[in-house]
Amino acid sequence: MHVERNYINGTWQPAARGATRTITDPGNGETLAVVADSGREDSVQAVAAARAAFYGDGAWRRMSGPLRAARLFAVAERIEARARELAVLDSRNSGKPLREAEADVADAAACFRYYAGLIGKPQGGVYEVGDGFGPMHAYTVHEPVGVCALVTPWNYPLLMATGKLAPALAAGNCVVLKPSELTPLSAIALFRIFEEVGLPAGTANLVLGAGPEAGHALAASDDVDMITFTGSTRTGQSIAAAAVGNLKKVGLELGGKSPNIVFADADFEGAVEWAMIGVFFNQGEVCSAGSRILVEESLKERFVERLAERARALRIGYGLDNPDIGAIVSPAQLDKVLGFIERASAQGARLVCGGARVIDGACGRGLFVQPTIFDRCTPDMELVREEVFGPVVAVQTFRTEAEAIAMANDTRYGLAGGVFTADGSRALRVMKEIRAGITWINCYNPTFNEAPWGGYKMSGYGRDLGVHGLQEYQQIKQVNINLRPGPVGWYGK
Repeated sequence: MHVERNYINGTWQPAARGATRTITDPGNGETLAVVADSGREDSVQAVAAARAAFYGDGAWRRMSGPLRAARLFAVAERIEARARELAVLDSRNSGKPLREAEADVADAAACFRYYAGLIGKPQGGVYEVGDGFGPMHAYTVHEPVGVCALVTPWNYPLLMATGKLAPALAAGNCVVLKPSELTPLSAIALFRIFEEVGLPAGTANLVLGAGPEAGHALAASDDVDMITFTGSTRTGQSIAAAAVGNLKKVGLELGGKSPNIVFADADFEGAVEWAMIGVFFNQGEVCSAGSRILVEESLKERFVERLAERARALRIGYGLDNPDIGAIVSPAQLDKVLGFIERASAQGARLVCGGARVIDGACGRGLFVQPTIFDRCTPDMELVREEVFGPVVAVQTFRTEAEAIAMANDTRYGLAGGVFTADGSRALRVMKEIRAGITWINCYNPTFNEAPWGGYKMSGYGRDLGVHGLQEYQQIKQVNINLRPGPVGWYGK
């Protein structure tokens, strides 16, 4: 079988040690591809290529804004032209329903188009300054950071890669992307597009391999000027620790255990529907999932009953068949999810629905879990404290607004949160108190390329997307100009 390779310095190359990894479809167990399984030496080679491209001839960073934008617009056009191919790749590789993968592809094209458009927008500033040394003029410019290492997760393979690549390239950086070793196929296809549109050699490099070797080498490298990572909090901590050697810029978008607060006056069916989207979308493999539903006590029984009714009706199946719930990405993740379910029951949570692997019919060939709801959850339970990253939700109850706020913030994470209520003043009061970076009122999950994405506390730091996402990949330089050359007369008075 053909082996998919790394893309380094404008050429496709096997892993230096010759190792390979088999990529399988989690929906049916079939082999999808064999790819390079890279190690430290491949990451070192990719970084060297990016560094030579940035600090050597600098073809990409010195390219005029309109020309750089034209290349990124061309990337967006080619993504749209291959939308079906890319969506099928992500659906089969990650297990997600095809329609969700199609939405990801459309969003990826829009992301490249958005950042291509930002290249020509005003940046920097001019400042009124004192004249203690004579008349002066001060201004700032935004410049690329340099060599940026981008490490992306498996739950949104194309979309997460795009959310980092588009702004990093728009800013004029040279990059090394290391996608998850579980879901690299759409990244490989994207780099073929980069090759077609003519990105200069070394501008964008792709390393296929596991985090402990290939990823750690990027974080620890003194030749990398910035590293950004989306994934688990534990891995983010190790990346931050490895990055201190040269004090490189670090961006981390990490885990969450996000609260979804439902007051008794909320639109009932709307709140149920959005809660479903919040926790079962993408099989619950979403960092911002509303995996803690906090329901006002007087509404709880009715809400949980209706939520369970809707959850039991969800269609579970193979991604390309467009089910409501697709496959879990890997056997290891399946075991993790099932382990959370088993321990939640043992700790006293009441299983309302779901709670088991699906093995009926064609699903028996893949990695499927029933949408699962637990009631009577208490703050000390693992299911309330830790991220599951699967279609599992913990329901808790509150009586007062103050109690709801306290429960919502009783977590080490701070990525996301939602509030459902017909009282606009209460919605704003509660939202002001929620310690999270991404929040919703009377909805849950919509995201936009134009708005920043990131969290508080153990959910990381820095922001992806929006203007803030571009600025993450830039340095700000201050320039001061003496408007009256000649001796200042400071010394020798």
